[in-house]
Amino acid sequence: MVEKASRTLAYICPVCRKPVVIERSVFQLAASASSLPCPCGESSLHVEMWGDRVRMTVPCLFCGRDHTVACSARAFLHEKVLAFSCAASGLDCCYVGEEEAVFSAMRRLEEAMDKVEAEAGAQGTFLDEIVMHEVLSEIKEIAQRDGISCTCGSHQWKLQVNYSSVDLFCAQCGAAMRIPAATASDIDDICCKTKLLIRGKE
Repeated sequence: MVEKASRTLAYICPVCRKPVVIERSVFQLAASASSLPCPCGESSLHVEMWGDRVRMTVPCLFCGRDHTVACSARAFLHEKVLAFSCAASGLDCCYVGEEEAVFSAMRRLEEAMDKVEAEAGAQGTFLDEIVMHEVLSEIKEIAQRDGISCTCGSHQWKLQVNYSSVDLFCAQCGAAMRIPAATASDIDDICCKTKLLIRGKE
């Protein structure tokens, strides 16, 4: 397996608050369960492959708890980048994928983390009102062009606005898609899109 022979995994340590980025070969990940520790020794990401499923235990900076997340082995080994989120904050807590894409996602997460810390104690409805307004405006424009659909074939969807993200749900199969809405980079990202595809049943 030459293509995508390795995976890059990343999270922010909740103890030392520094990004932890680790590369592992596909063989290493498939051979046995792996604990990927922060250099500070106070937290670690745990990865375990069970047949066609992958389960991870991820330390979360934002809520202080460990999250257990799962996905298909195919997505884990082949997607450009996978993001796993903290349900409490709506912010990502872990990335898996190609090195460049993971580093790019981590930079955006660090921007959001800085903003959270800078606005700690503020009682706003959203992490950044302007960013959320712009992201929602872009989603509305895409929707007006019938640009929101699901891989199950449905064009019917529901929207949920969170503190720092927006979730789109397919009304037919229930699949979800999270759109970050925390930083200026999130505006740039959605402005580049003409369509939004929810990954549901195919």
